[in-house]
Amino acid sequence: MKILIIGLGYAGNRYRRTFEHIAASTGLPLSLAYVGRRQKTTELPYFDSVERALHVFAPDIVVVSVNDHSHAPVLKQLADYRGFVLCEKPLVTPADDLDERLGSLEQVGGFALDLVERYSDATQQLRDWVERHDWQLVRASFHWGKDRINDYRPTCGVTSEVIHALDLLGWICPRAGQLQLDGVLGVRSDFSISGPEVLDTVQLTASLGEARVTGYASFVNIVRQRTVDFSFVDRDARLIHARLVFDTPRWDHDQLRIWTRGANGAEELLHEFATAPDEPGLDTLHKLSRLCRQVVRAVALKEPPRQPFAGLDTAVALQRLLNDMETHAQTPAPARYVHGETRVLLAEDSDLESLG
Repeated sequence: MKILIIGLGYAGNRYRRTFEHIAASTGLPLSLAYVGRRQKTTELPYFDSVERALHVFAPDIVVVSVNDHSHAPVLKQLADYRGFVLCEKPLVTPADDLDERLGSLEQVGGFALDLVERYSDATQQLRDWVERHDWQLVRASFHWGKDRINDYRPTCGVTSEVIHALDLLGWICPRAGQLQLDGVLGVRSDFSISGPEVLDTVQLTASLGEARVTGYASFVNIVRQRTVDFSFVDRDARLIHARLVFDTPRWDHDQLRIWTRGANGAEELLHEFATAPDEPGLDTLHKLSRLCRQVVRAVALKEPPRQPFAGLDTAVALQRLLNDMETHAQTPAPARYVHGETRVLLAEDSDLESLG
């Protein structure tokens, strides 16, 4: 089976490492190639254009792992492609014509947006508890941030980060309804090489059916911090609380805690779980490998995925939320991080934890 990676930068190399591990661990014959602006120091077959790669290599799976601003041009070039598309999030940027790009994907044989937190054991356990006990969501909040200040990678801004938290709300509580934004405050800055006024932080209120949501997301959080809190009511009108913590202290190290309180205020722990996967060859890639493995098996073996992929409908619904956020965020004058004559960027070979 042939896999074409479009964009072999930081994200593209994560996919390369993941698919190489899948091939080595499963014995599935996977052949990789890549498209890039320039050839890299790798033995993988190289193509200088998407059109030529599709024609000559004829991939079964195309991975879109270029930077945010290049998604739309690449998707446009996939208009006649009939295979499976695995796309790094977000689908496009708020500045792109969403409907036009959606038209480019009408003929694909399958699609998945890379929303890896769905593939955490902690996420899956909470989703199962909510469904099994028929809990109704009352409130949710999140804090989702990391440090992308002076990162060498272009970005459309914090919309590329907040998408994870927004997706988790609907994924864990699928019966709650569609998420609707109520209000957005934000800050723009020159934190990124992408411009002097990139939206780096948002604080939002939203509604998920009858539940109310508050959230904070930032690309200038000086430490990585990814938490999502939920309050539910059960069939007996008892309040149930749950907290998810992701990628702490290391990438893919996730925790779940579920509890309630008795009449005397004492905490009653209902469930606690922590995962710290350490499979050799999958450092920072454990959740991504689960998604990629299901994509490979779906294409090669026609095997239904263990959980539904984040398909085009999900990708478009999330993109519309991100577009609204970018458009309606109330922001003050931009903050300034660059005060010297030149910007000092993170090196491309920085450690994975720093870049993540």
